[in-house]
Amino acid sequence: MAKRTSKNNPHKSFKRSYREDYQRGVDAPGMLQHVFMTFGTIFKNWKLFLPLLVIVVFLNVFFVGLMSEANYVKLQDVLNQTDAQVAGGNVGGVVKAGFLLISAITSGGVFGKSNEVAMIFGILIFLLIWLTTIFILRRLMAGKKVKLRDALYNSMSPLVPTVMIFAVVVLQCIPIFLLIIAYSAAVQTNFLTMPFYALMFLAFAILMIVLSGYLLSSSLVALIAVTVPGIYPMEAFRAAKELIMSRRIKFIMRIINLIVVVVVGWAIIMLPLILFDLWMKTFAWTRGIPFIPICLAIMSGFTCIYATTYLYLYYRWMLDDDKK
Repeated sequence: MAKRTSKNNPHKSFKRSYREDYQRGVDAPGMLQHVFMTFGTIFKNWKLFLPLLVIVVFLNVFFVGLMSEANYVKLQDVLNQTDAQVAGGNVGGVVKAGFLLISAITSGGVFGKSNEVAMIFGILIFLLIWLTTIFILRRLMAGKKVKLRDALYNSMSPLVPTVMIFAVVVLQCIPIFLLIIAYSAAVQTNFLTMPFYALMFLAFAILMIVLSGYLLSSSLVALIAVTVPGIYPMEAFRAAKELIMSRRIKFIMRIINLIVVVVVGWAIIMLPLILFDLWMKTFAWTRGIPFIPICLAIMSGFTCIYATTYLYLYYRWMLDDDKK
């Protein structure tokens, strides 16, 4: 039996902390069941989420823009030239589609424009998805009826506190940004060619990833907690810290599971679509159709809705477990 059960955080003084004080479980389904429950929640309420996805894609196309079809064709031409010069044209269609997908994403396929204004609009659209999805899920789990119109109008009330916490999340990603900059510099200077230096860089990379992961785990929970009506950002941070205490590893494992599901889902859906586009572009009249850029915009919007639903479900399971 825990010696101090009134506090979630036993580490607030120089007194001894007992192991049973900081052992906290989560009465939640397994990771695979969590994945399918998230899909089930979205598909069960498709009359709400499908119009939201359409609105998000429209806003993304209008304010941010699609990836240029000309740029996508250039990626295809570069890949075909590389295949002919290096592999003699023996690269399979699936491998070629995979390289095209990675190139399209890393070259800005998700965001049509790379200027600051488009980035700001992209962040605002993401916050719209985040807040609207959480509003819908909160009302549904409370057994109340909800309309998308009401969700769009009423979910924006905690926008300012959410932006403040989102700014903190960006600051907590600085270790990851430093890692990316350091990796680019290391590749350009051949720093990683020496085994000892490569090992040092690996240790540095692990340290930066662990640091950002530790900081971001509670901030992601705070992003959900701040959507509760009447709560302030600092209150949300404190509530998130108490909620995730002794559950951080479990929460991080769920995040890793989410990343794996998103990567696999993109591969399963987008690779056949890219192969279909490659076949379709053999006809001259189809070469100007931005099929893949539209698919990227739809997949990006659905991924945001799915990730928000996934995280909110786990947040509610942690919250419900504390109320027992």
